[in-house]
Amino acid sequence: MSRTLANTLLLITALIWGSTFVAQQLGMHHVGPLTYTGVRFLIGALVVSPFAWRELRQLRARGVALTRRDLQAWTGLGGLLFLGAIFQQVGVGGTSVSNAGFLTALYVPMVPLLGWLVERRRPHPLVWPATLGTVVGTFMLSGGSFAALTPGDGWVILSTFFWAAHVLWIGPVAAHKGTPMLVAWAQFVVCGVLASACAVLAEPITASGLQAGLPAILYGGLLSVGIAFTLQVVAQRHTRAADAAILLSSEVVFAALAAAVYLGERLNALQMAGGALIFACIVAVQVLPMLGIGTAGAKTAP
Repeated sequence: MSRTLANTLLLITALIWGSTFVAQQLGMHHVGPLTYTGVRFLIGALVVSPFAWRELRQLRARGVALTRRDLQAWTGLGGLLFLGAIFQQVGVGGTSVSNAGFLTALYVPMVPLLGWLVERRRPHPLVWPATLGTVVGTFMLSGGSFAALTPGDGWVILSTFFWAAHVLWIGPVAAHKGTPMLVAWAQFVVCGVLASACAVLAEPITASGLQAGLPAILYGGLLSVGIAFTLQVVAQRHTRAADAAILLSSEVVFAALAAAVYLGERLNALQMAGGALIFACIVAVQVLPMLGIGTAGAKTAP
């Protein structure tokens, strides 16, 4: 696969993920957040199943056995995915799609900070100004007052802690035995089952609601969870890490554009500047360390 094609697939992935915020909000008109999340991730698991089965057969062919520790790690990832997805989904129902997209991106600078706190890995010096920049950007996005943040904004911000923990953990787990699709399938199943079980206990579930919300659910499950994830896994093997970071970060821009086109949402000048600052910070914290900027020694591109 050429690098141009790989970058195009990553851009499509970001477009799908960004526009999914609209589907998440529209789906909430017909079903509860637990129901939407449960069905969405089970559909995603179904899409990924053939790839996961292929990896499982390859493992067996190599004589590699899965252990209880593997299953525990995958279950833990599914639990983090469940918490991040649910808090985000609740938040999307109580804020604008534009805000949800930009605020979700706060998990990016949070990943190295969490790695520092949990694993004692010193973060790149650029993390600190980038984190401060995202705080300032959030202040601007709220209209110049943290008091103006809605409960929905708060839920989305809370979800970023679980997204960050998930990102920090999933790399080592997926690389342990070289089974990214199998790990993805397992975490999707765990997340979907947990959300569905909670939905049965806590939300009214009707056939009419599911039918009315089916287009939004399919978009979130089939495209966002199933297809976009697969595109990301395939494409990132054929492009530079810096390119992938920038292209995938454009998800927040596509979220704002989709909100403007489909929902008529508009950001004022201060909010647009805040969103732009958040976007600039998340790109900087991912890309500049790869280029050797901000560290002593030679600056080399990946």
